[in-house]
Amino acid sequence: MFSNLDLRQLVFGRLTLEAVPYHEPILVWTFVAVAVAGIALLGLVTWYGKWGYLWREWFTSVDHKKIGIMYVVLAIVMLLRGFADAIMMVTQKALSVGASEGYLPPHHYDQVFTAHGTIMIFFMAMPFVTGVMNYIMPLQIGARDVAFPFLNNFSFWMTAGGAVLTMLSLFVGEFSRATWLAYPPLSGAAYSPGVGVDYYIWGLQIAGVGSTLSGVNLIATIVKMRAPGMTMMKLPVFCWTTLASNAIIVTIFPILTVALALLALDRYVGTHFFTNDYGGNSMLYMNLIWIWGHPEVYVLILPAFGIYSEVVSTFCSKRLFGYASMVYATAVIALVSWLTWLHHFFTMGAGANVNAFFGITTMIISIPTGAKVFNWLFTMYRGKIRFETPMLWVMGFIPTFVIGGLTGVLLAVPPADFVLHNSLFLVAHFHNVIIGGVVFGLLAGVNYWFPKAFGFKLDPFWGKVSFWCWLVGFWVTFMPIYIVGLMGVTRRTQHFDDPTVQPYLTVAALGAFIIMAGIAAFVVQILVSILRRERLRDLTGDPWGGRTLEWSTASPPPPYNFAFTPVVHDLDAWWDMKKRGHERPLEGYRPIHMPRNTSAGIVLAGISTVLGFALVWYIWWLAALSFAGLLAVAVLHTYNYNRDFYIPAEDVVRLESQRTAQLAARA
Repeated sequence: MFSNLDLRQLVFGRLTLEAVPYHEPILVWTFVAVAVAGIALLGLVTWYGKWGYLWREWFTSVDHKKIGIMYVVLAIVMLLRGFADAIMMVTQKALSVGASEGYLPPHHYDQVFTAHGTIMIFFMAMPFVTGVMNYIMPLQIGARDVAFPFLNNFSFWMTAGGAVLTMLSLFVGEFSRATWLAYPPLSGAAYSPGVGVDYYIWGLQIAGVGSTLSGVNLIATIVKMRAPGMTMMKLPVFCWTTLASNAIIVTIFPILTVALALLALDRYVGTHFFTNDYGGNSMLYMNLIWIWGHPEVYVLILPAFGIYSEVVSTFCSKRLFGYASMVYATAVIALVSWLTWLHHFFTMGAGANVNAFFGITTMIISIPTGAKVFNWLFTMYRGKIRFETPMLWVMGFIPTFVIGGLTGVLLAVPPADFVLHNSLFLVAHFHNVIIGGVVFGLLAGVNYWFPKAFGFKLDPFWGKVSFWCWLVGFWVTFMPIYIVGLMGVTRRTQHFDDPTVQPYLTVAALGAFIIMAGIAAFVVQILVSILRRERLRDLTGDPWGGRTLEWSTASPPPPYNFAFTPVVHDLDAWWDMKKRGHERPLEGYRPIHMPRNTSAGIVLAGISTVLGFALVWYIWWLAALSFAGLLAVAVLHTYNYNRDFYIPAEDVVRLESQRTAQLAARA
């Protein structure tokens, strides 16, 4: 007979009431705030009867435009969560000097900095980049959708499922304390016996499926679905950077999957891949995680480079300087990104020859990156620069990113890295390139393409407030961190004994609050713009004078993007079409094939999230049931999903006539 304890473990695994952190005041109040906000949001949706609309038009949509918007919304939500962790960290550092212990105990602080890195990279930056690529790239190549529309929906919901599982750790159990890359032996069962590392593993595994499949999808779209006449060397630069970024994704994310699977086997089954016993070696994990981790930086930065190229060309009213060199530089960056991973552990005893090789490759990758910077500067040279909000982000990016790149070249020198590798100098460098490069680029892209997606511009005043707060806040935050890093202050530290570092850390905390004001201004900018909704008056739907094909469609585009597949004759397709006296045909419409919406993506991702939760808590019956459910839904979808759907020609005529009337009314 089973005892009560055996029965409870059989049903609930490791899950007990003690897993709810009701003894942590910060978490309790966070839970209350999230619960109140969530109930209010659900109440509003219910009050206005929008559940059916959201399900039909958004949650089950396979339209690349709506999926791109959902990716960006997810990224903004996770930005707020991840930056809340950053505020907690910098405040703790400023307060916990000398005799003061601050307000975060060590075990809580370790969870916060691990969650901050995990959320910002996997669930803010990756969805943000993927969302922009999803929305813009098919429009730029003249496609009506991505190559595999259902796969696109499934990829998004898997990413969202991984984010949900990671966020759940805030209120049920705990999150990992083993850094955002979960180094063994700290992440092994002996040193992290709780559920934190398991939340990390399964949250990333679920989201990683979405990222990998999205990469395959976007590559296939660019290779196979370009408009007639659009050869590879007529692709917009943003499409080239999208192609390079996703080529990296499909080669590195399987490596991350394997690394986390082996770590899970060490924790669950007692294997010894990454232990120091029975032939294991933790350096194997270091190689696997950084073969993924360093190219991941270029997964994020390359699409941002593409955004800067589009923005600079538009707001300087010039063709981008050195298009071919930009393409070759993008390809070189992508190729060399796979050859630099070991510079992350120069100090681990690989030897002088190995360190020299990876130091040289790291310096080499700065050459094509520098070439891009010169191309942007030469595009500005003698251009008619308009200092609109997107262009301001570019102007702030160039000096910020260049300094971040120079500190990276310094860290590529092994003797210098031996001194600085475990200091806050490295933290400042990493944020220098990620914030100054990736985040600035994504915010430039949002301001640039927002009217494309919604038909009205973002408010310029609040956009400029957000830009200046981000720029000033960044330097106020990270210059002191560079300084204390050079002084030898170590990273991943919850308390500092030396009181001389407190002024620097206090200034850094002040800078973080300035950045927080920039994020708040960005949210206000969106809300104010929605309330005002100053519709575009340009008949082409192009408020900026853009040069690429997406501006030839309405703003926002119709479900089918293009009633007639465009024919491309020149690199700057839209600019060329306008020179040729482009006119939209008003007759000859044909039925348009469109993919049908499906609920399979969200159902599969929901079951995957339940499976991840069951594996975290050792609820084996639920894990088995969830896995069987995944197989059943996948098979059912395969045999029952009807992909044939057509918009009749008369409906196309009606939609195009409505568009013409609306544009005329705006004019």
